[in-house]
Amino acid sequence: MATLNKKLDRRSFLKVSALAGGGMVLSFSWLAGCKPTEEEALGMPKEWFELNSYIKIGENGAVTLYSPNPEFGSNVKTSMPMILAEELDVDWKNVMVEQADFYPERFDRQFTGGSQGIRQGWTPLRTAGATARAMLIAAAAQIWNVPVSEIITNAGSIEHKASGRKIHYGEVASLAATLDIPEEVKLKDTKDFKVIGNSKKNVDGSKIVTGKPMFAIDHKVEGMKYAAIVQPPAFGMKIKSFDKSSVLGMPGILDVFDIQIFKENYGRNFFDTTTFPEIIAIVGNSTWEVFQAKKKLAVEWEEAPASSFPMAARGGMIDVKVPAGLENTSSHKAQMAQYVEKPGNVLRRDGDPEGAFKKAAKVIERTYNAPFLAHNTMEPMNCFADVKSDHAIIYGPTQAPEFIMNALSSSLELPKEKIQINLARMGGGFGRRAYSHHMVEAALISQKIQAPVELVYTREDDISAGVYRPTYSATYRAALDENNNLLALHVKAGGIPETPIHPNRFPAGAIDNYLAEGWEIPSNITIGAFRAPRSNFIAGAEQSFLDELAEEIGKDPIEFRLELLKRAETNPVGENNDYDAKRYAGVLELVREKSNWSNPPAGVHRGVSAYFCHNSYVAEVLDLKMEGKTPKVEKVVAAVDCGIVVNPDAAANMGEGAIVDGIGNAFFGELTFENGAPTKRNFDQYRMIRQKDAPKAIEVHFVQNNEDPTGLGEPLFPPVFAAVSNALYKATGTRLYDQPFQPKLEEMSNLLM
Repeated sequence: MATLNKKLDRRSFLKVSALAGGGMVLSFSWLAGCKPTEEEALGMPKEWFELNSYIKIGENGAVTLYSPNPEFGSNVKTSMPMILAEELDVDWKNVMVEQADFYPERFDRQFTGGSQGIRQGWTPLRTAGATARAMLIAAAAQIWNVPVSEIITNAGSIEHKASGRKIHYGEVASLAATLDIPEEVKLKDTKDFKVIGNSKKNVDGSKIVTGKPMFAIDHKVEGMKYAAIVQPPAFGMKIKSFDKSSVLGMPGILDVFDIQIFKENYGRNFFDTTTFPEIIAIVGNSTWEVFQAKKKLAVEWEEAPASSFPMAARGGMIDVKVPAGLENTSSHKAQMAQYVEKPGNVLRRDGDPEGAFKKAAKVIERTYNAPFLAHNTMEPMNCFADVKSDHAIIYGPTQAPEFIMNALSSSLELPKEKIQINLARMGGGFGRRAYSHHMVEAALISQKIQAPVELVYTREDDISAGVYRPTYSATYRAALDENNNLLALHVKAGGIPETPIHPNRFPAGAIDNYLAEGWEIPSNITIGAFRAPRSNFIAGAEQSFLDELAEEIGKDPIEFRLELLKRAETNPVGENNDYDAKRYAGVLELVREKSNWSNPPAGVHRGVSAYFCHNSYVAEVLDLKMEGKTPKVEKVVAAVDCGIVVNPDAAANMGEGAIVDGIGNAFFGELTFENGAPTKRNFDQYRMIRQKDAPKAIEVHFVQNNEDPTGLGEPLFPPVFAAVSNALYKATGTRLYDQPFQPKLEEMSNLLM
């Protein structure tokens, strides 16, 4: 049982308590500083009051818990309140959950991304619940005039067994709100958990399936207008001129104007990425009408010159260079092939890898390539904005409201405290909605027309001017002696415009002579976080190469990996290895057991892969069968070590989704460019996974331990790519080095006809 020292803002607590009426307000360090206006407090039900991201207790004992982080399908809106409920000790059936809006003065890190929501919220949320419970107990002890130590809680009730007295939380909430906030609280022992570790249904499940208006695209207010944007047809181009008269006479069209997204010399942060800094807005009375006008607007485009902009980075501001020119996939491939032959930037060196390669009896070298990928979120990019002269309300799907606030304030020329971002449920994200330029665009349109507006992207807007997963290339080399012992390993990887290398991850630390090099090629094509950034490529390349290396050495693929991990555990090389070799080995051992690795069913071809990212360990075994010349994924078994699992069914569902997503991208995902323009603009061209392509069965097994929770939304995604390629090799006898795999499989099939 942990005891935490938690100094809370007593003054802030008393200010909100004065408005509380009969309810109980609990304000905490990362939930601190809440100051509702008098109007907000008076508008609340009498039996309780609400602040953001803290516990709201009604006089009848009902409890409302606020979920601070945006929800995009990772189920944090259920899991985060479960953590609160556990330490508060309430019956889940008496809990109501509400989405908190963005209040940076009250919350820390209202960001869903990097698979860090539960990991970073674990201790603060537990502390919030435990502190609330301690104050309720103290209030009951005062009423009954008994020692706190004699009082227990149970599912929202407070009991004094010696006297047989019992009351519910709501009966002491008012008194509890006047007591001192304890500086130390005890957290539950994990063996006493009642809520955490027991599956709970998605709190929004019924609303989702019944079509309740939970998304910003559903939002409507009186006098609202609708907007669409027109952006250049290719990267490396910009607006030269446009003729608004070409559409102003169309039905419902009210105005056409251009927008500069950022002020000149505005210092961007990483998530201020936007494809085109200047776009054209069309405003009208309906989405249909502005979409029709998009097709008719007369615009003249020209090539954009090279440019630069300031951006915040570690260590201060940097100047980001944006090259000129219209780029092509063919030239990208030629450029990357040249960089493969050049020395890269040394990111890690252990031992004497160059010397080991010189004396090697055999050298194995393989190069792996992967294309740009589009996010393709199901819900179109959209945002509602209502900007007045002295304040603004923004309502839209965003993973990272805190990272767009500076841009909103700068572009609107409004103080941040005058801008309210309300959080909508997102219809998909996994990186795309961390980049919230659509919010700035909607806000600037509203400010210009002096009316509330709903901005909606078309599917083509998003795919053709997205924030993509970069295109990558990685070359692996292994040096073997005459007895097939591994002497050295060298990886050199890069991409347009970033390297995918994580130099301190496995197999670094397991090999005496190890060299990691990276390279980057500048581009004007916008890239950004895509489910498990960088890991989503390098895991596939690394784990495919390890399989091929195991075969060359003559060892079982899982056993080969376990031998390397044993070395990293017992006698690691270097001091900066960022993984726990024992836990890494644990998921390989578990997946070997659960998949019955050594005894595949007849006709099944198996591939294995394992990877560590976002603080979690995952191993996957993929079973594949050939139906004629067509590969079909039969089953995937995954073993996951992500610490304590808060909501097991939801965690398994998220793992299943990541696996299906990975299989789809491995077989089909690809975006190519001609003269700066994407060659695929909608789902009729950009192939997504379909039901017939999905595995018939997926099993997700979690390692049982008491480690604090780590990431889950992303870690099951990267290993899939190599599991697919390794299984395909077993099925076809041919190693595949370029993603997506389906075109190569079709080519092989045609050759056999």
